[in-house]
Amino acid sequence: QFLMANKLDTAMWISRLFTVYCSALFVLPLLGLHEAASFYQRALLANALTSALRLHQRLPHFQLSRAFLAQALLEDSCHYLLYSLIFVNSYPVTMSIFPVLLFSLLHAATYTKKVLDARSSNSLPLLRNLLEKLNANQQNILKFIACNEIFLMPATVFMLFSGQGSLLQPFIYYRFLTLRYSSRRNPYCRTLFTELRIVVEHLIMKPSCPVFVRRLCLSSISFISRLAPTVA
Repeated sequence: QFLMANKLDTAMWISRLFTVYCSALFVLPLLGLHEAASFYQRALLANALTSALRLHQRLPHFQLSRAFLAQALLEDSCHYLLYSLIFVNSYPVTMSIFPVLLFSLLHAATYTKKVLDARSSNSLPLLRNLLEKLNANQQNILKFIACNEIFLMPATVFMLFSGQGSLLQPFIYYRFLTLRYSSRRNPYCRTLFTELRIVVEHLIMKPSCPVFVRRLCLSSISFISRLAPTVA
């Protein structure tokens, strides 16, 4: 009754579980490398479906207007719909599947707990314990996802020069990264950029750091800072 009363949430729960399943079979290619590539695409397509459903839930009344598009781009679900479209037809990259896998795992775990609560307050204690441990590490998981989002930017450039990516991919991914940096709901990408800058500046200011390395890093930090969008 609980599942039928929340059909859209249940559909997203099932698609997230399927995303976790496909992502796991890509990361751990138990069925062979050829099959792993197909599971990579299935995971991203399932994530795109979940993101589209979530976006529909957040903005139920679609309008073909600039204002609606601007509002849609503020939603994290829109960001990851774009993310899935960027990588679904690209060369499989293990780093790109981790955000999809972990976000799906976190959201699926939250809804699974609701399903268990609807069934009985004491049902499946072992599963409940696992879900609680996952929830306790949520902040670390979100930081790891943000780290993946950041380091995928140079990875897309490397893929371009190695012949495994398209010319447009780095530019579209840069747009995705600016959306994540400006996210209202998830500040971790912005936080990780700040923390990485502090760490790099601390290292290059040591006397043992070569001057040309210090200058290169400071120029890189200045360049990246100019590319960062303004956050309200």
